[in-house]
Amino acid sequence: MIPDKAPGEEVLHASGDLKKQAHIPSFEKYKELYIRSVESPEEFWGDVAKDFFWKTKYTGKFLDYNFDVTKGEIFVKCMEGATTNICYNVLDRNVHERKLGDKMAFYWEGNEPGDEKTVTYRELLQQVCKFANVLKSQDLTLMCDRVSIYMPMVVELVVAMLACARIGAVHSIVFAGFSAESLCERIMDSQCCILITADGFYRGNKLISLKLIADEVPWNPEVDLCWHSLFGGASEECEPVWCDSEDPLFILYTSGSTGKPKGVLHTVSGYMLYTAATFKMVFDYHSDDVYWCTADIGWITGHSYITYGPLANGATSVLFEGLPTYPDVSRMWEIVDKYHVSKFYTAPTAIRLLMKYGSEPVQKYKRTSLKILGTVGEPINPEAWQWYYSVVGEKRCPVVDTFWQTETGGHVMTPLPAATPMKPGSATFPFFGVVPAILNESGEELEGPSEGYLVFKQPWPGVMRTVYGNHERFETIYFKKFPGYYVTGDGCRRDKDGYYWITGRIDDMLNVSGHLLSTAEVESALVEHEAVAEAAVVGRPHPVKGESLYCFVTLNDGINYNQKLEAELKKQVREKIGAIATPDYIQNAPGLPKTRSGKIMRRVLRKIACNEQDLGDVSTLADSSVIEQLFENRCCTTV
Repeated sequence: MIPDKAPGEEVLHASGDLKKQAHIPSFEKYKELYIRSVESPEEFWGDVAKDFFWKTKYTGKFLDYNFDVTKGEIFVKCMEGATTNICYNVLDRNVHERKLGDKMAFYWEGNEPGDEKTVTYRELLQQVCKFANVLKSQDLTLMCDRVSIYMPMVVELVVAMLACARIGAVHSIVFAGFSAESLCERIMDSQCCILITADGFYRGNKLISLKLIADEVPWNPEVDLCWHSLFGGASEECEPVWCDSEDPLFILYTSGSTGKPKGVLHTVSGYMLYTAATFKMVFDYHSDDVYWCTADIGWITGHSYITYGPLANGATSVLFEGLPTYPDVSRMWEIVDKYHVSKFYTAPTAIRLLMKYGSEPVQKYKRTSLKILGTVGEPINPEAWQWYYSVVGEKRCPVVDTFWQTETGGHVMTPLPAATPMKPGSATFPFFGVVPAILNESGEELEGPSEGYLVFKQPWPGVMRTVYGNHERFETIYFKKFPGYYVTGDGCRRDKDGYYWITGRIDDMLNVSGHLLSTAEVESALVEHEAVAEAAVVGRPHPVKGESLYCFVTLNDGINYNQKLEAELKKQVREKIGAIATPDYIQNAPGLPKTRSGKIMRRVLRKIACNEQDLGDVSTLADSSVIEQLFENRCCTTV
């Protein structure tokens, strides 16, 4: 039972106008469908599957799985035996069956205002077929060959990924903000045979030279081939390759707590169904909507909610290359008005950044087209939620605060805009087919109001299938801690009304501007510098980014800490990982707080980073004298 207003907190409802046309118009309808999705998944997802083309139907169970490592190998299989092609379903079906060929697929908005172009569904299909033929001409004909894509936010990035999907090749997109070393590591791990990149692009005033980053030479005619030369003469006809449901679709790397990124692998049919359904219901998509997700396609949000989910529904989207503050802090709202955006999806980091400039830059533009607002990437604090709801949406647009991961493929905890009464800062309830639980440290399920580990009890179609090339790592990370459950790595609180509140990472991961970073990966980059003997990295709250990187470094004997060394260390991390991992604070730490067994007490370091004097129990420290010294050396300003 959901109260209209819980004691001491606000519960907000969608307008009657939104409810009238909504796919899920009430909380009662949500509960009815949710029960059906959990108790009869074949029936529920079977209805979703009717919207797609299947070359052959599936045989056996709709969803078969094992989540318990004590009972054998972990696996998830969806619609085994069925064959389809996701590119055919998001393009050919829309052009030929649904007669959407002349409908706009993307409004592309470049970094500079006035730099723009459009692409219809028919034009996108033609470009994808041409580039698929280009790939085939490079002997990329074997199913499941891997292709690495390292590109800016341009239409050609969408073309490249869909061309891979059309011929059954597996794409592995690397975010264009990553360094050459991070790109190399991902290419090597996934054994890619082709790299698709661009000369470069501007991000605000900064030129990013991708080709130089990729290989450090301008051009090698023995290796390099020009997109435009190959593309110009290619045929616009390319038959799709019919893939098995459980054939791999893409590999996407996400930071791992060991420091080595892990290649999350998603497969064709389950991912297609799940991204299509979540997009349609969470954003309450209708055919006249213009949708804008501000994420980069190099992350899972861009895969699921710029490319596959919207195109599967025949949606018109904005594809944005630039920054929310360039050339001024009103850029986003100017774009909203320009394209009459009705559904808008962005990160809490962007919201907090724009909050600093107040309401005036927002109110310069009308934003009357907006109907639904969404957030993604990290838990949103209630203050930012209220500003987004009140200032951007003028209290008439529901906010869908979506919780999900690279591994989940799509939203797993989220409000539905017309159905779910909203609580600012809460991800509210599970999406269809998702069964959450909260466990204590002993693995016991907690009932009612409680806090602990967020886990899921059964799969949904879009969940990852493995870590590429390392199934044992997949089982260890997600299933060994609590056999029988998928472990998210996030903490969660459930209130008395059953609402879920994500409290953040439990493992050694940081969420910086919505991007997961491994503390171990940053520590490894620091320690590779010849001056550094040891490093420890923790998160410190940041008013815009959510968390900032606070690094403690212990130097080798005889080395002095100074600004030159500090600059070298920051540069080292940027080059090894990328600009997103640049430390905000670096502190000289002659010693680190360790237990007698040698384990660094990160809990203590987090307190020092935040200047919190109450350290709790430190009786297990081998040398407590380092504490005073660390407090004295604290960084008070960003470096």
